[in-house]
Amino acid sequence: MKPHDPDRICGVSAVTATFRSRPAAVLRLFYTAQRKPEAGPLCAILARAKKPYREVPAAELERIAGTPHHGGLVAVVHPRPIPLLNNLPFPKILFEAPVLPILDGIGNPHNLGAIARTAAFLGCKAMLLSADPRQATIADSAWRTSEGALESLEVFRVPDLPGLLRALSVHMPTLAATLSGGVPPGEVGGKRPVALVLGNEEHGIPAATLAACTGQVTLKGSGSVESLNVSTAAAILIHSLAG
Repeated sequence: MKPHDPDRICGVSAVTATFRSRPAAVLRLFYTAQRKPEAGPLCAILARAKKPYREVPAAELERIAGTPHHGGLVAVVHPRPIPLLNNLPFPKILFEAPVLPILDGIGNPHNLGAIARTAAFLGCKAMLLSADPRQATIADSAWRTSEGALESLEVFRVPDLPGLLRALSVHMPTLAATLSGGVPPGEVGGKRPVALVLGNEEHGIPAATLAACTGQVTLKGSGSVESLNVSTAAAILIHSLAG
């Protein structure tokens, strides 16, 4: 997809969340006969706005969605704008939950979506994405994996993450999730909220980002495997730090 192509949001949960949070952004809707009950109220919204919707065979919906994992319901939607976060004062929403997830080079959009789903489930209000060229964007697969959670989070892009972390550390601890060398999440004291930085799946957190954090947090495993998938680690860390 080109940067300004519409998003194709798939699945009942994700599509319903989009209609709930930004119905004006929806351009059109496609659904299979099996999803007609769920699509009905959404079609009514589009009918009032004089926008198209159509029942289609599953094979055609797969072509429209670009994936067989469409869940029988696909909305074509204006891309969600992701504002830059590079100036003070910081938006208040960054401090309205115990944990602020920050993604620095998470390359897999499925991991991005899974982290967003966990974050929203555990009460996070915002999520930051670094300018690392490896960082996944909020693409179709991220929407699908998040099951609508991305509509519950304010998402910002950060052009200078080390600089932002230094400024943010005046207001909250900034913790880098590392494979080793950090304290267990249960031993992280001090005030809440905290910022939790999660790094690239293969290479971890860049040195400049790590140096800008005020501390490190590490999950201690059995040693049977080296590490967890980043989205799984994020779920454990967010849950532990939020409590």
